[in-house]
Amino acid sequence: MKHVRWGWILLGGVLAELAIFGVVIPLALLAGQQSLNYCVPPVSFIATFAFGLWVARKAPQRPLLHGTLVGIVAMLVLLAMMIGRPESAAYVVAHVLKVLGGAAGGLASMRHASNVVSDARPMQ
Repeated sequence: MKHVRWGWILLGGVLAELAIFGVVIPLALLAGQQSLNYCVPPVSFIATFAFGLWVARKAPQRPLLHGTLVGIVAMLVLLAMMIGRPESAAYVVAHVLKVLGGAAGGLASMRHASNVVSDARPMQ
């Protein structure tokens, strides 16, 4: 995989997972453990979207791949921490949403790049 920025991908995935913890843990402390089933999936999507977009903008080539890999890394970080523990359906959905969020961030980066290029062309 030529031109893949693994360092940025790993950093983005870990930071996305830390951001998820940073939002979800205080919510669980305030609203109770049951709130995790409702807040983890959307927070997972939003965090990986943001960090997928961030990493994809740093990648000169294949921004969609970079964003998707950020989501996969974020998913793998939590899976590694949860080895041997059962996961609720909400966490399984959150894993899927992490990958989709990262991919959406990469896609948004591609659209942003195409808008920048089209804005830079002189009007005829």
